[in-house]
Amino acid sequence: MTTIGFIGAGHIGSQVARAAIANGYDVVLSNSRGPETLAGLIAELGPKARAATSADAGAAGDIVVVTIPAKNIDLVPVEPLAGKIVIDTNNYYPQRDGQIAELDDESTTVSELLQRHLPTSKVVKAFNHIVSTQITSEGTPAGTPGRRALTIAGDDAEAKATVAALIDSFGFDVVDAGPLAEGWRIQRDTPGYVTALDAPRLREALASARRYRDM
Repeated sequence: MTTIGFIGAGHIGSQVARAAIANGYDVVLSNSRGPETLAGLIAELGPKARAATSADAGAAGDIVVVTIPAKNIDLVPVEPLAGKIVIDTNNYYPQRDGQIAELDDESTTVSELLQRHLPTSKVVKAFNHIVSTQITSEGTPAGTPGRRALTIAGDDAEAKATVAALIDSFGFDVVDAGPLAEGWRIQRDTPGYVTALDAPRLREALASARRYRDM
């Protein structure tokens, strides 16, 4: 796998792209405003980056990163992502996204909504609980004492293994939270959210997470 496509090129997307390029990947970035609005970022990232439409970025990527507001999940192109590993970085913020009933009553999660929208893709939750700039500033070599860990969640074991290897190459240990339905354990306001923890402490944080209704 040599190319990562991005649907969304904001704080998280641009930092994941920087880390990907540093590890030898080509990146194809898109946003909701059109490829021409990404000229400055593409110039900064250099020859391994180019801008495209969301559909073209999805088609180009061996892996595709969806990093958009949760309210826009239905705008993600479906066919270009068919059969592909899709990394979901999204969180639900009602003040930005408006009220989404299924997330308000906690009957599902953001990543499960994306998986439902992309029925033949393999969605893996990742990069949703780290401050964007830390993706490129806090990575350390494998085996470093106290190495920071990041969580993944997903329903496809092979897809999770691929994303875990990517995260490890970026400089982070990986803690598997289980299926997509368990991704709530690292959503906003949980103990592990935007907190730098090594793998044992991150596992403890996931285990101690509580549903919003129980807080």
